[in-house]
Amino acid sequence: MANIRARALTRTAAFALAVSTGMLALPPVVHAAERGVVAGPGDDSPIKRGDAPGYDYQNQYIGVPGKQVADNMEPVIDHPDQQAAAEAKLAALQKKTGKKPNIVVFLMDDVGYMDFGFNGGGAAVGAPTPDIDRVADQALILSSAYSQPSCSPTRATILTGQLPVHHGILRPPMYGEPGGLNGKTTIAAMLSSQGYVTQAIGKWHVGENTGSQPQNVGFDDFRGFLSVSDMYTEWRDPNINPEIALSPTRTKLIENAPFDKYDVHSHKGGGIEKVGLITVDYMKDLDQRWADYGVEFLKKQQGSTKPFFLYYNTRGCHFDNYPNAKYLGRSPGRNTYTDCIVEMNDIFARLYKTLQDTGELDNTMIILTSDNGPEQEIEPHARTPFRGGKGSTWEGGVRAPFFVYWKDMIKPRRSDGLFDFADILPTSLDLAGIRGAAIGAKMDKGQYLDGIDQASFLLADQGASNRRSIIYYWTNRLAAVRMDEWKLALLAQVPDAFTMNGNHGGFTGTVMNTNAGALFDLYTDPQEQNSLTIRHIPVAIGISAELDRYRAVLKKYPPDQQINFFGN
Repeated sequence: MANIRARALTRTAAFALAVSTGMLALPPVVHAAERGVVAGPGDDSPIKRGDAPGYDYQNQYIGVPGKQVADNMEPVIDHPDQQAAAEAKLAALQKKTGKKPNIVVFLMDDVGYMDFGFNGGGAAVGAPTPDIDRVADQALILSSAYSQPSCSPTRATILTGQLPVHHGILRPPMYGEPGGLNGKTTIAAMLSSQGYVTQAIGKWHVGENTGSQPQNVGFDDFRGFLSVSDMYTEWRDPNINPEIALSPTRTKLIENAPFDKYDVHSHKGGGIEKVGLITVDYMKDLDQRWADYGVEFLKKQQGSTKPFFLYYNTRGCHFDNYPNAKYLGRSPGRNTYTDCIVEMNDIFARLYKTLQDTGELDNTMIILTSDNGPEQEIEPHARTPFRGGKGSTWEGGVRAPFFVYWKDMIKPRRSDGLFDFADILPTSLDLAGIRGAAIGAKMDKGQYLDGIDQASFLLADQGASNRRSIIYYWTNRLAAVRMDEWKLALLAQVPDAFTMNGNHGGFTGTVMNTNAGALFDLYTDPQEQNSLTIRHIPVAIGISAELDRYRAVLKKYPPDQQINFFGN
């Protein structure tokens, strides 16, 4: 009997390893009577199916197959009822306004999930955000909205609707490195073809080469800088990098490095125009300069027959923060990071008020979010309730603060339905009147759309997510997948693996493979401390099938690589 039991345990362990690592994938069993039956708008209560014990809940799709819209698009969870409700709302609004809706994406830099009052931060952490919180209270707050682990991969994902494995920007380019969007068709180009005015403001950081610049990938106009905040100032500041700033020879080396050192302007069909050299003093006022430009843009759109897309990227709050005179010490936290959060609140409030004053607020969808989790290697920095931070695929690195506001169009509520930043592109196209397979047809030939149209999720009063899973990538490596409350991790970032003292974030340490796939229940264990793989093998079966599905996508639509870490 002992031998029989030992052989059974061996087979169980082998089965668990095969399932969790993707070597074995069993299709989820879905009874015909239950196939595709999920929660829809108007009812966020449990949905009872038949006489089986227990309940199914909205936004939980393990065992529910997706619907294939087009070969080059991710399968979706089909909600015909909420789709009809969303389309009716959009049609009524267009009849009232006579044009398509405006879209504003307000994207902050390295700002954490818990920095705002609407997610438990704000005044509680010394950085009140009353204006942002007031709008959030009237918005759909998403608790499971996913960025990429760092800023450039996230920005390229928003612009292309693709995961980094497909758009190829796998980590941030620095100091004039080659590579970037390189002429890819972006959300701006797609909306421009639908009659939108397209404006980008602020941090760009998806390639400095001519083919990757904003005016050459669909934007009518751009004002901002082409790279990342610290790159403009750290080598100039003797308090930050004295080894460069206090060495004339080394300073000259950086001055001659092939990256643009200016706040710049460009317009479609033109080149880059220098507005001002970014010094430490210039940096102090940069977010206010960009806010002025944003306000003027919105004022110009007043009464226009054309809708607009505003892609607004703040400088704050990427290190190093240099508060101007108005914001220096203005936060109760009295540090450069919390002062910056207060400034971001005020800038958002200025743009929001301008939309009100120009009469465009009712016809504008506003997304507020951050490009990744908190950077944890340079203090002071942002906050998250989850494990890890920027540079990692732990939840703290990729779960971002996120809300979607649209006056009288989006019902104020919270949802844990899954949303990926890649979804912003197809969702925006839906608002512009392009739906279904027509969205995939807008992609460049041979390109895969990782994003999912989530317009009905946002607009139906109790809408459910149309997304079955989140696929996590660390550079070019498939790191994890989440379905419902479960996450199966294949890779782990260990920031203190060989440096035991000091600050540790996602770019420090090492990356290792998990032994047999680490399975986490993110509801009971949001800190990802206890792997449940062996105990919950049935869950791993469903998730492993999703991994195999996406691996098959990669065979049809192979990975791209523009910018990656050395050796990857």
